[in-house]
Amino acid sequence: MSRVIRAALVQTTWTGDKESMIKAHEEYARQAAAQGAKVICFQELFYGPYFCQVQDAQFYSYAESIPGPTTERFQVLARELGMVMVLPMYEQEQPGVLYNTAAVVDADGSYLGKYRKTHIPQLKGFWEKFYFRPGNLGYPVFDTAVGRVGVYICYDRHFPEGWRALGLNGAQMVFNPSATSRGLSSYLWQLEQPASAVANEYFIGAINRVGIEDLGDDDFYGTSYFVDPEGRFVGETADAHQPELVVRDLDLGLLEAVRDRWQFYRDRRPDAYGPLTQA
Repeated sequence: MSRVIRAALVQTTWTGDKESMIKAHEEYARQAAAQGAKVICFQELFYGPYFCQVQDAQFYSYAESIPGPTTERFQVLARELGMVMVLPMYEQEQPGVLYNTAAVVDADGSYLGKYRKTHIPQLKGFWEKFYFRPGNLGYPVFDTAVGRVGVYICYDRHFPEGWRALGLNGAQMVFNPSATSRGLSSYLWQLEQPASAVANEYFIGAINRVGIEDLGDDDFYGTSYFVDPEGRFVGETADAHQPELVVRDLDLGLLEAVRDRWQFYRDRRPDAYGPLTQA
């Protein structure tokens, strides 16, 4: 049975300051709502630069509590627009305890909770262990006005276990906000998420920022997209160089059809996977 949800992703460039970046995303949300979108996800660390290209304590100042001022600002907008929002931000739980986090806000403006990035890289251009502790909230799935929504953040996507945990927790769509560089990961970008959507039988929205920022030579290549549980792109991928608002219709009825066809959840063998969990 068809049940179509219009969903949106935002890929954009760094504007130079936090307030103008927030305002730009408020405008993207309004544009998406005008096109009928009922759920939107922004890019990783959406209101800042991708400061993990360097290791500099000045960027700790971008962290804030979640919920907190930015979450509350978008709660008001979500209520006004009747739109579910996924807000990837820099979280300070307490001084010195910092996470790469996404807040989830429902269409009535209520704060539903957050996901903290689980897998934290530490390599040239992506010095994330300097800024973030590994997430400790597991793999929550949020009951929203558009269905059951999960979040996985950037580097997480290389690890299949979290994708599966989100599926087992009932996700119908999973958003993967990212900041990933052209020379590093582009050969994986159009392989991993479609494969994960097929293996776990849900929709995935994959978001990547665009441009080269003044902190380093990471070349963020955009090409954000939605992929369905049969591994097919929903419409075209976004531009590789320019900001873009991606709005697509997702037919959640396809989830039931695919799960009736492929019984991956029935036929899995967790009893045989014990060695995979041993250090």
